Amino acid sequence: MAAPDVIIVGGGVIGCAIAYYLAQAGVQVTIVERGEVGGEASGASAGLLAPLELTVEHGPLHDLCLASLPLHPPLADTLREETGIDVEYLRSGILRVALSDDAAADLRALVESQPPEGVMEWVAPEALRGLEPRLAAARGGVYSPQYHQVNAHRLTQALAQAAVARGAALRQGVAVTGLVTSGSRVTGVRTGEGGMMAGQVVLAAGSWTAGLGRRLGVSLPVKPMRGQMLAFPDFSSPLRHILLGKDGGYLAPKANGFLFVGSTVDDVGFRKNTTVKGLAGLRRMAATLVPSLAYAEVASDWAGLRPGSPDGLPILGPVPGWEGVSVASGHFRKGILLSPITGRLMAQWLTQGKSDISLEAFRPGRFA
Repeated sequence: MAAPDVIIVGGGVIGCAIAYYLAQAGVQVTIVERGEVGGEASGASAGLLAPLELTVEHGPLHDLCLASLPLHPPLADTLREETGIDVEYLRSGILRVALSDDAAADLRALVESQPPEGVMEWVAPEALRGLEPRLAAARGGVYSPQYHQVNAHRLTQALAQAAVARGAALRQGVAVTGLVTSGSRVTGVRTGEGGMMAGQVVLAAGSWTAGLGRRLGVSLPVKPMRGQMLAFPDFSSPLRHILLGKDGGYLAPKANGFLFVGSTVDDVGFRKNTTVKGLAGLRRMAATLVPSLAYAEVASDWAGLRPGSPDGLPILGPVPGWEGVSVASGHFRKGILLSPITGRLMAQWLTQGKSDISLEAFRPGRFA
């Protein structure tokens, strides 16, 4: 078997998106995943296509999110046509609710400070109940209709299957134990099943990326940030919108009738477990927004390890000091949202040496 042009280490949504766009460009690519596709952070995600903070301040990350957002609807349609998988794209919109006068004043100021083409709309208290009848008594809110959601696990699976349909290879249950080097060039990966050679290697291993960087003597400071979540059955009178609470908490009504409640941000290393305290906090936040949830039965709970970076920005591009190896990691809570733009830009960089949007702000060398 001929060596692939590109080996992607990691079968999460970022690795699978890169594989999809590379395969679309005719590149021979292999995804190597130590577990199952979407088995870590991607499968645990709520799939929100939205930042969890409302702001009018633009920066590299915000601009990248805005560039990725419009890619999702056509991608969802294409993936359904190519794989038969419905990624459950929902045009939910987001409601940020003010439960106090001070919070209402802050949200009003936010709406008033946005540019003329802004899409954040102030919603008066009497109108909120029309949008969400189960909502707690509020002082007003902000509605952002442009933010939607998907089923994160289905999206990851669909990207992987579409890549395979275009000629990519998928190796699940194969752990990468090291990198093969020749001088200052990475030429492949070592696995429990032997070596694999490639023209380029992409490290897209989520929270496990830093360990691969250390094998090259390079700092790729991605660290796991645990997120705990729970789900309520919400079939009788489901919410219509994603609701944002305090400190990045949210309620997301899903296409299957369940209501996802997330999520904690726990700096506890690689401990992927739920805690009584964490889940209790999520339940309190949910009941603050929707009082009828105070005594609702929890259908399930889970946790995932999201890859964070020291400055909150993804790490994208060539690994400093080495040829033939690049990295795409550190997306933290925006991996699902940023997956199409990351896949497209990394595929452009790997095939053309340049990309439509500059990756300078996200370069791995900023941590050198």
